[in-house]
Amino acid sequence: MAVSRQLHLGAFMRPVSIHTGAWRYPGAYPDANFNFTHLKHFARRLEAAKFDAFFMADHLAVLNMPIAALKRSHTVTSFEPFTLLSALAGATERIGLVATASTTFDEPYHIARRFASLDHISGGRAGWNIVTTANPDAALNFGYESQMDHDARYVRAREFYDVVTGLWDSFADDAFVQDVEAGLYFDPDRMHVLAHEGPSLKVRGPLNIARPVQGWPVIVQAGSSDPGRQLAAETAEVIFGAEGSLEAGKLFYADIKRRMQQVGRAPNSLKILPAAFVVVGDTVAEARAIRAQLDGLVHYDSGIGSLNGMLGHDVSGFDPDGPLPEIPPTNASKSARERMIEMARRDNLTIRQLAQRAGSYSGLAFVGTPQTIADEMEQWLVEEASDGFNVMFPWLPGGLDAFVDRVVPELQRRGLFRRDYEGPTLRDHLGLARPENRFFPASSSAPTDKIS
Repeated sequence: MAVSRQLHLGAFMRPVSIHTGAWRYPGAYPDANFNFTHLKHFARRLEAAKFDAFFMADHLAVLNMPIAALKRSHTVTSFEPFTLLSALAGATERIGLVATASTTFDEPYHIARRFASLDHISGGRAGWNIVTTANPDAALNFGYESQMDHDARYVRAREFYDVVTGLWDSFADDAFVQDVEAGLYFDPDRMHVLAHEGPSLKVRGPLNIARPVQGWPVIVQAGSSDPGRQLAAETAEVIFGAEGSLEAGKLFYADIKRRMQQVGRAPNSLKILPAAFVVVGDTVAEARAIRAQLDGLVHYDSGIGSLNGMLGHDVSGFDPDGPLPEIPPTNASKSARERMIEMARRDNLTIRQLAQRAGSYSGLAFVGTPQTIADEMEQWLVEEASDGFNVMFPWLPGGLDAFVDRVVPELQRRGLFRRDYEGPTLRDHLGLARPENRFFPASSSAPTDKIS
């Protein structure tokens, strides 16, 4: 295949494996998700392999599932993302650090401060994964009786983005003159008061932190519903997609790029990185056997809990060996719900079979040898189904080690992945321009991502 560009690779590291049986696999660290020594080692291994970013998902509640399922989950205890990534910033030098933060249950000023701080602490390696929080139990932890409507969450998220990025632009890059002789610390003419008043938010500003190293931390988005796609096309610089097949990936890729052009954005100013669960073996048969062993560690209590959460509807009262019933609309994540329903109908799965897939990860998986995995990744890149992948490891440390030690060298041998970082910041890794300050355009000579 003719390759004119390289893959970008993120590492999905909260939880350290999406697979419910990961902590039980022979040789796995059962506490890998909540052991800082382990997580620091993983981050350093990923950095040595030149990964673009270490990515942390987040939940603002324990997973909304029955205790019979919850008691089997290794995600019940996890570090708060900003605390962990700030610590990892001091333990690493180049790898990007991407945190999830909610636009539904947080305030723009908090989010702007935290990410600006992380970007400065890390020397320009921060990224913000914008989520609208689908878990209905999260609402109960923030004084609400029920979850906000799905579409309303996205309306708020769009305004939230405008406020946060506006706050990051509170100061020109050259505002802090620190003139000791004159006693002038900053130039007040280079400070902007946002004074935002919108449908959902009212924020005066300015932010009490200098403009981030990257101008703005990299904007990441993961929703694939229609409102999620539109939000991504208007705001995101990276999408962590959920498409489970090459054809679905190509359709999603084309749709996002089309939407970007419609709003005046250059298509190459956004990278699409589908989540990919990767299992490596000496042979394809061995890799499949590893996957089967992993899947066999998923207890039905856990699988049905995961399925209910993805559907936003409790199906545990139906015959496990019968078909999936009709699922009413909910305010849960629409992309996950539709993916599971489509899988059940397409493959004629019983609830029990679907539950096992839900608990064992039901999305895109590359299961094979370093060569076959590289073949598939290359095909996705060449056929414009993705710009890379957000890699999920089957268990830790073995699954991560297998990818770093065996798949990465194969990708490098083919010229598909870097051998060293191109610069110090996450924007450098991803090939993204530093955003111009909207209030002080003369303070930055970097190009914007708008089509001229």
